[in-house]
Amino acid sequence: MADTATATPTSAGEIPRLKVKYNEQVAAKLKDELGIENVMQVPKLDKIVINMGMGRAAAQPSLMDAAIEDLTVISGQKPIVTKASKSIANFKLREGQAIGAKVTLRGDRMWEFLDRLVSVAIPRIRDFRGLPAHSWDGQGNYTFGLNEQSMFAEIDPDKIDHPRGMDITIVTTATDNEGGYALLDAFGFPFKKGEDAANAPRKKRRKRPQYGKKSK
Repeated sequence: MADTATATPTSAGEIPRLKVKYNEQVAAKLKDELGIENVMQVPKLDKIVINMGMGRAAAQPSLMDAAIEDLTVISGQKPIVTKASKSIANFKLREGQAIGAKVTLRGDRMWEFLDRLVSVAIPRIRDFRGLPAHSWDGQGNYTFGLNEQSMFAEIDPDKIDHPRGMDITIVTTATDNEGGYALLDAFGFPFKKGEDAANAPRKKRRKRPQYGKKSK
């Protein structure tokens, strides 16, 4: 069951709550659950990558500035701007043009973001029924999509000028999906359970499932 304690910013010198939980509870549990003999092989978090695509920024550069500001507030770290690798005439896109923003979180910021994501942001999604159990890459890394930023408590809803979706990839040291799933499940990640989890989603145009609107 998910740990529903409210996530609060970590003070200087204080170890993030989920990092303590991993060291004191999760690592030993996974070692036994996965039948791992060497403790160094127990799956752990490596990094979290948040990617916000802004194709419309090609026509309206101010959207990119707002996206960078939102991603900075959400992650606590200034993102890098991603640029087009080639020109596409049909989309009026030029090589080197800004098309998105990305941030890679490691260390304490990674742990703090995961805590806020699981404890605060995801529970605020309207009509949320769990994250798909199929969005793995075969190497223990999990990616899911959000279709707007309003579920993050750090975002002031009165200042939202446009909904901005994002992909969040949680990279682990697991070598397979089983290990990655066990790790995130131990942190209370809200995966679909039962029959819903057994049914793979139908293929859609979007590569990954999108979730969004904040609950009232």
